[in-house]
Amino acid sequence: MKLTGKILVVDNDKQNLDNLDIMLTKLSFKVIRATDGDEALAMIAEHSPDLMLIENVLPSMTGFEVTQVLKKGKEFIEYRDLPIIIMSSVDDPMDKLIGLEMGIEDYIIKPFRFTEVLARIRNVIKHKELVRRLVNRERKLAVVESLTSNLIAFTKHIKFPLATMKSDLAELSQLEDLAALKAKLVDFVAKFNVEYDRTVALIGSLDDQMTDIENKKTRISQEELSADELDRKLLKRLDTAN
Repeated sequence: MKLTGKILVVDNDKQNLDNLDIMLTKLSFKVIRATDGDEALAMIAEHSPDLMLIENVLPSMTGFEVTQVLKKGKEFIEYRDLPIIIMSSVDDPMDKLIGLEMGIEDYIIKPFRFTEVLARIRNVIKHKELVRRLVNRERKLAVVESLTSNLIAFTKHIKFPLATMKSDLAELSQLEDLAALKAKLVDFVAKFNVEYDRTVALIGSLDDQMTDIENKKTRISQEELSADELDRKLLKRLDTAN
């Protein structure tokens, strides 16, 4: 997740909304605002935020109900992994447990200091970054396994036609009858052309796969941010906010 990502802040208290907007914007986050659950869902579909910070007690829908829609609703399946932090003035352990079971990342009790909110955001972003890195590793392993499988298939393929052509050439070298030699040569050339086309196709496939791997490797290297570096940058922001 980018450090300058988009955060959707949902609260029907204008002062809370304004304060969070100002502080997060100062820290280079792009803030999207909503004042109720229905508006929050509309903003998610329109802006695809990186994280949602939402008050639980809202007009029309609670934060838990918005979470339920995002985690279970078919129309929001692409936002199922959106990190959610619930804000609430109700200090009830059962509410927090319910939220965590629903799939929220954190539950913050009001009133709170902004540094606490930022610390929670930091933890969520760090967690998502670690998950992203693990997914990238799994993808790399899958690519390597696929390439290895194709190389094995290529090796098995090339051994048989090479052995067959060597045997055919040995047989051709022993033929003295010109008519028989010509017939064998025609057959040999036909087999050679077939195997040549198949081999070139396999080599082309491997070449395409290697190019794809190189492109993905470059992209991952450009995007990848270590968890330690992420932690240092966010801690610096926390110090600045204090």
